[in-house]
Amino acid sequence: MSVDSYQTPLNSRYSSKEMQYNFSDKKKFSTWRKLWLLLAESEKELGLEITDEQLEEMKQNIDNIDFELAAKEEKILRHDVMAHVHTFGAACPKAAAIIHLGATSCYVGDNTDLILLRDGLDILLPKVARCIDRLAKFADQYKSVATLGFTHLQPAQLTTVGKRACLWIQELVMDEMNLRETRNNLRFRGVKGTTGTQASFLQLFEGDHNKVKELDAKVTAKAGFQRSYMVTGQTYSRKVDADVMSRLSSMGATAHKIATDIRLLASRKEVEEPFEKTQIGSSAMAYKRNPMRSERICSLARHLMSLVQSTLNTAAVQWMERTLDDSANRRITLAEGFLTADAVLQTLQNVTEGLVVYPNVIGRHIAEELPFMATENFIMAMVKAGGDRQECHEQIRVLSQQAGDKVKLEGGDNDLIQRIKANPYFAPIHADLDKLMDPSTFVGRAPEQVDEFLNAEVHPVLEQYK
Repeated sequence: MSVDSYQTPLNSRYSSKEMQYNFSDKKKFSTWRKLWLLLAESEKELGLEITDEQLEEMKQNIDNIDFELAAKEEKILRHDVMAHVHTFGAACPKAAAIIHLGATSCYVGDNTDLILLRDGLDILLPKVARCIDRLAKFADQYKSVATLGFTHLQPAQLTTVGKRACLWIQELVMDEMNLRETRNNLRFRGVKGTTGTQASFLQLFEGDHNKVKELDAKVTAKAGFQRSYMVTGQTYSRKVDADVMSRLSSMGATAHKIATDIRLLASRKEVEEPFEKTQIGSSAMAYKRNPMRSERICSLARHLMSLVQSTLNTAAVQWMERTLDDSANRRITLAEGFLTADAVLQTLQNVTEGLVVYPNVIGRHIAEELPFMATENFIMAMVKAGGDRQECHEQIRVLSQQAGDKVKLEGGDNDLIQRIKANPYFAPIHADLDKLMDPSTFVGRAPEQVDEFLNAEVHPVLEQYK
């Protein structure tokens, strides 16, 4: 690795080798050559004078790319596609005359981008599924462990650790569906010519419209796509890029929310991400156990979420059949979007595989708040024992405010239960207080909701990846 020039941390620190290869020059330019071969094969099948010898020569040189020669050619020609046409031709002298026959630069450029988008989504989808799988196991394990719910980041009615995880899973399931739909809806640009009219191919086939249509269909199928876009300008619509990046950005928002929740729970020492034995949390504070992986997810996810705006701007300013101000932007945005999404999912999987729950801490926090939450139960129990609802409400109100002052003004523990036990008015329910304070009676149908959700909506998604 060079230390004398900038290297993107997405490669050196965060993303996987498979995603890095997907957007590498090796894959890009070997795919260009494969597309030139597919075009020549299909043109021969439809009657153009192309020999088997020429095709075989092209096949043998798909990966034999002289990158130095290509760089020299581009410096002279100021055109990347023609530089690689010449470089491929130098390796295939017998086939040189028919390489890129009838095509425009976007035949290789745009079709390759669509292949990279498709293959990139194929890399990401199983990673989304693995995150869902890890969290589904976590949710099932902790479906009955009561914990404080939070609204407005203030303690609210109890939920369970597993039910909260299902909120995370639900959004990942939505992301899986959206990304899979986007992947399946991708089409090939196909063989469309300079402005999308197929005029050059119509000339090659002497006005035979059926052969031009068949050529488009043949190349599309050979490239692994079921359909091509029926109409294009010089490029496929840049709205496609915006749609793909919108789905990736949405997934980034999901990951950010999950990682933020984990960071908040870690601050309460209720749930923690994995922490290695030799890991250092702080260079100054040796005791620290910082949620650095969750923080990394949030940091990368913010970058991912920002990239959709770039693709929207590009789609908005494509004049008429095409302008070239999309090119430099797309070289950066599309690759970075996928590399960042890959890094986010890899880190999220690592976190979800090793989440640590501290039930005793959770129980202590419940005990601090539950007395206030249980007051409605106390009132109902007193009424059943023959008490007056309004009088009981007033007694509870006074004792609750006294306990609140103890916590807020004196920094003491919540002693509402002790106050109720010491108050003879509540003697009819003193024996039932522990039962009325059982946290499991405050979680509603949370455990059942976890089971129902996992069985109905999560497991069917995961079955697709077995």
